[in-house]
Amino acid sequence: MPKILVVDDDRHTRLLLDRLLARSASVSLAGDGAEARRLFAAGDYNLVLMDQRLPDANGIDLLREFRAQRPQLVGILMTGFAEVRDAVAAVREGLFDYLTKPFDDLEALEAVIGKALELDRAYREIDGLRARLADNAGLPVLIGRSAAMERVLGQLRQVAGLDTTVLLEGESGTGKDLAARLIHALSGRADKPFLEVNCGGLPESLLESLLFGYEKGAFTGASQATAGYFEKADGGNLFLDEIADMSPKLQSSLLRVLQDHSFMRIGSTQSRRADFRLICATNRPLLAEVKAGRFREDLYYRIAVVSLTLPPLRSREGDVVALATHFLDRYNAKFGKACGPFTPAAMQALEGARWEGNVRQLQHCIERAVALHAGGPVDSMHLFPEGAPAQSPRETATVTGAGLSYQDARAEFERDYLQRLLDATGGNVSEAARLSGIPRQNFYVKVKRWGLSLKNDT
Repeated sequence: MPKILVVDDDRHTRLLLDRLLARSASVSLAGDGAEARRLFAAGDYNLVLMDQRLPDANGIDLLREFRAQRPQLVGILMTGFAEVRDAVAAVREGLFDYLTKPFDDLEALEAVIGKALELDRAYREIDGLRARLADNAGLPVLIGRSAAMERVLGQLRQVAGLDTTVLLEGESGTGKDLAARLIHALSGRADKPFLEVNCGGLPESLLESLLFGYEKGAFTGASQATAGYFEKADGGNLFLDEIADMSPKLQSSLLRVLQDHSFMRIGSTQSRRADFRLICATNRPLLAEVKAGRFREDLYYRIAVVSLTLPPLRSREGDVVALATHFLDRYNAKFGKACGPFTPAAMQALEGARWEGNVRQLQHCIERAVALHAGGPVDSMHLFPEGAPAQSPRETATVTGAGLSYQDARAEFERDYLQRLLDATGGNVSEAARLSGIPRQNFYVKVKRWGLSLKNDT
């Protein structure tokens, strides 16, 4: 059961929250700052509910103190209407949310607490991921806990030890190069060379000489005999990226090499042999290229002995934040910064973005955010300074509520409702808040939590 610390000097509020949460959580109660500090030091809490005004402490300051000890602590501030401005500022610093007292809607209160606990679970899963990455230091990093990615990772591990040709398919930016490196690292050839060639980035003649090698004087500029990648990859793995872009002539040449792993350097009549395992990748469905007459059918069946498809990021539900956190750690180390953690609004914006460029686009987004951010919590405005990204097709499809829990459907409705109000008022927060009947500061915090675009923040 999750552990929740409730800090409030009002006895009735403490009892109310204890009764509300006791069925699904282990609840600790504190009536002042001193007791809260003692309990916090003794327990690993998933959530802290903190009153703004305590007899011996300021709630926001106490939460800052706790977050200094545990930067990923999920906290909710309980405040009166007169203190909303301070609460909004605290949310911008990384506080999960604030609640105004008295609590008029206990159902909404439970929903907010449920979302806060989900965020804590996400943070803890990310910490577990960091530990696993540390244990597997040196291996190429393919991060994913989604069903789609777990399935592919299992297939990669299974095929890595088999000395057979592998074809990796998937959209640009899905990590096909990392998958190829992981196959090499887990294979019996890991201590031998791993060579990579991008077939789409080289002219035919240059690609041919790079693969086959050449003898001295074979062409203008061939000043000395040079071994090609077929030779250099002997005993190891050869990775041909964007294989669909290979010319028909080289497709025919590659097919002959794969018959018995024999070849000749350009300008030579001496046959050579090399023992390498071939891994190929393409961002276009290769069977469709075969049907269109752009790729040899016999070569396709030769290289697609085992065919694996890397899923696009939009179908990897739950992986975006874990990937983003990995890149956050990487660029913090690279730039010598201390940015993070992601605020709830940032996590919501990350999960809602389309990511047409997949993992590569996400990586560049985090790199830019860390490079430009001075430090501290990373909010949606740091990730998307130009405004909130468009919703992903997956999220758009779930707005109807089909297949969602009640809490998730309610959250989808709130986000859609707020966006419609902002669209109708041209992004005017004051007017949108007036139409909704929600206090302006409360409305503003909800908008920032969802990462919605503000064209005219007045």
